[in-house]
Amino acid sequence: MTEKKRPSIPFLYKLIAGILVFIGMFAVALIYGAADTTAMDAWNALTSNATGDKLSIIREIRLPREVAAIFVGAALAIAGAVMQGITRNPLADPGLLGLTSGANAALAIAIAFIPAANYFSIMIACFIGAAVGAIMVFGIGSIKKGGLSPLRIVLAGAAVSAFLHAIAEGIGIYFKISKDVSMWTAGGIIGTTWNQLQLIGPVIGAGVIVTILLSKQLTILSLSEDVAIGLGLKIKHIKIILFIIIILLAGASVALVGNLVFIGLLVPHIVRAIVGTDYRYIIPMSGIVGAAFMLFADTLGRTINAPWETPVAAIVAMMGLPFFLFIVHKGGKQLS
Repeated sequence: MTEKKRPSIPFLYKLIAGILVFIGMFAVALIYGAADTTAMDAWNALTSNATGDKLSIIREIRLPREVAAIFVGAALAIAGAVMQGITRNPLADPGLLGLTSGANAALAIAIAFIPAANYFSIMIACFIGAAVGAIMVFGIGSIKKGGLSPLRIVLAGAAVSAFLHAIAEGIGIYFKISKDVSMWTAGGIIGTTWNQLQLIGPVIGAGVIVTILLSKQLTILSLSEDVAIGLGLKIKHIKIILFIIIILLAGASVALVGNLVFIGLLVPHIVRAIVGTDYRYIIPMSGIVGAAFMLFADTLGRTINAPWETPVAAIVAMMGLPFFLFIVHKGGKQLS
């Protein structure tokens, strides 16, 4: 007798479950920290005009940094999902393909040569750096005859990332701004302000909306370019738009919190195991799971060694590296 296939859970139920997990993680992030606050304090801070030290901590310190965590987690997860779909490479993410290291190098250059640069200028520099990093990776990866293979992209990404990281470090040492640069590259959202979020939020929000609108085309591209061409898709135009979105999402994230690798690699794989391979489902779910994951990482960083903070980049790396090795072990034979 053949075993009956279990009925699949509708996507709507999975989406609702993801939203509930996200809301729960957001509540936990607001309640727990170095300062002793309660759920009632968090509720009053959000819903009333009452004043007090604890309410001020939640409103002025925790709330903006957790909103930043939501934006960054969603942006990096969606950027990673889009990159994996376009390149059909299970190891693709903004950190491994030169975008975040390019943004970091541009940030170091901006701090060194334009000391009076405001936050908007730094954000533009990060966008340019992310674009340069991506161009270098795909340029080097396509030099050899035979086109871009997943393995070549990964190797080129590792080389370019190391090169751009060395540039950022060298600039930091030469101009004696290593501390300023490391404060960004350590990957943290402490000190995030509402003014920063007003600049970054619309960029990330617009990128997410456009990605959702192009999710059907991305699903077709992830299967086969030949099929996409046969269906009449203008794949060059779609790829250009999607790469611009990736650059905006990665650049905005680095401008806000610095270099956070592995979120864009880890979250899309988890999401595909939940919702399948249709990017109409992967994109919104990646945003929700990525935001919840970043909230969890930030909360863990604030509480694991309170009152001192553990860099959120270290938390993400500790969780992401074993997953990266698992993906390599599982699919490494198929990468060449």
